Amino acid sequence: MIDAAGLRVMKAIADEGSFTGAANALGFSQPAISQMVRRLEQRTGTILIERYGRQVRLTEAGQVLARHAVAVLAALDTAEEEIAAIAGLRAGRVRLMAFPSSSATLVPQALAILKTRHPDVSVTFTGAEPPEPLAALRRGDCDLAVAFAYEGMELDVLEEDLSMLVTRRLLDDEVRLVLPGTHPLAGEQVARLSDFAAEEWIAGCPRCRGHLLTLCTHAGFAPHVAFETEDYVAVLGLVAAGLGVALVPDLILRAAKHDDVVALPLSPASRRRILAVTTADLQRVPAVAAGLDALCAAATAYGAAAPVPARGA
Repeated sequence: MIDAAGLRVMKAIADEGSFTGAANALGFSQPAISQMVRRLEQRTGTILIERYGRQVRLTEAGQVLARHAVAVLAALDTAEEEIAAIAGLRAGRVRLMAFPSSSATLVPQALAILKTRHPDVSVTFTGAEPPEPLAALRRGDCDLAVAFAYEGMELDVLEEDLSMLVTRRLLDDEVRLVLPGTHPLAGEQVARLSDFAAEEWIAGCPRCRGHLLTLCTHAGFAPHVAFETEDYVAVLGLVAAGLGVALVPDLILRAAKHDDVVALPLSPASRRRILAVTTADLQRVPAVAAGLDALCAAATAYGAAAPVPARGA
C-alpha cells in the first residue's frame, strides 16, 4: 500500500535531487529517508530510485509516483484544512428536523442563537409531524431531531434504537384546555376534564388525539371528537367559533393568539416532554453539538419567559 508519507518522500527527492535535500526539506534524517524509500519499493515491488554515488535519480516508476504525489498530496492538504475548519466550527453542517409547534417557537430561537455563536455553520431545517423526525434520524437524513412525548408515553422509536439514541430533555410543555371565551366555565381557575364530558372536542395530530383519549378515559368518559386538524391555528379558530373545546400545549399558545378563547390549566396537570434527539456518534460532531447547545439555550430562555395568559391565548 502506498501511503501519504511515502508520496511526500518521493516528491521531496524529485524536488531536491538527493536524499540529503529531501531529509532537510521534510525534517527527517537521511537514514530515515532511505528506509522509507526501501519500504516503498517493497510495497510497490519495483525499484524507484537509481543511486550514482551521492547522486540519485528517479526510475520511471519513481517518476510516476512523484508526478501523482503532487495531486494526491494537494487533495490531502485540502481535506485536512476542511476537516480542521469543521472541527473548529469555521465550517460544518447540521440538519435539524422538528415537529411543527416547536418550529414556530423553540427552533427559531435556537437557530438565531446558533447563527450568532457560529455564523459559518450551515443549517438546514425541516418541519414534520412526529414520528417523521425520529424516522429521518434513523435513516441518516437528519443529524438532530426535536421530538416530544406525553407523560406516560414513550418516543416513537423501535426498541433496538434506544441504545443508539441520545436524548436531551429541553423542557416540560404544559397542556391546557382551550374553550370559547363565552363558555360558562371560562372564568374557572382550572379545568377538570370530567366537567367537559358532554362537549364536542377538536383533536390534533394522531399522537395528540391519543393523549386526549387517554386523559378522557382516566376522567371517566369517551370524548366526542367532532373535528380533527393538525393546524393549531385552525384549532383555535374552531374553538373561538364555539364548535368545541381542545387540548393545546403552551408552545402553541405562545405563538398563536386568539382573543376569543380562554386557556385553562388542567387538574390534574398534564405535560409533554420536549426532547432533542441525536445519536452518540453525531453528538461528537462539532456542528451537531453546537446545534444541541443552541436548543438547550433556547429552551432555557423559553422557560424564563412570561407564562401563557388565560384569556387571549
